[in-house]
Amino acid sequence: METQLQVQQVIQTLKQDLPTLFEKDISYDIYTQDIYFQDPVNKFKWKFNYRIIFWTLRFHARLFFSQIYFDLHEVYQSAEDTILAKWTVRGVLRVPWKAKLFFNGYSTYKFNQDNLIYEHIDTWDRKPGEILRQFFHKGGN
Repeated sequence: METQLQVQQVIQTLKQDLPTLFEKDISYDIYTQDIYFQDPVNKFKWKFNYRIIFWTLRFHARLFFSQIYFDLHEVYQSAEDTILAKWTVRGVLRVPWKAKLFFNGYSTYKFNQDNLIYEHIDTWDRKPGEILRQFFHKGGN
């Protein structure tokens, strides 16, 4: 019972942190020191590097986008040691043609017996090159 309550607290923290990750820092107390992260362009280990990736996301969001959103659709426990978060990233680039960015993805979080996340794998619905090509298309109003 206590374990389930702790898992629900981790889920609640993710629900609070993820929608604002482009605006403010996340809570790092739900992750192990040796957290492993992987997405289609990055792969690394350790909480220090994990903190850097979120700082980099915020920095680039402010620098390159006039609008950017992380729409969190759902967060739930999908297996005994796994939490799944489904999301969409959308934004408007800070370029004269107002190119729009849009892609969907999901994050798979694995947690240990202490209910701390030790692995975070992001999966995107398209290849990084396809996402990058969106930067060169004129956006609508």
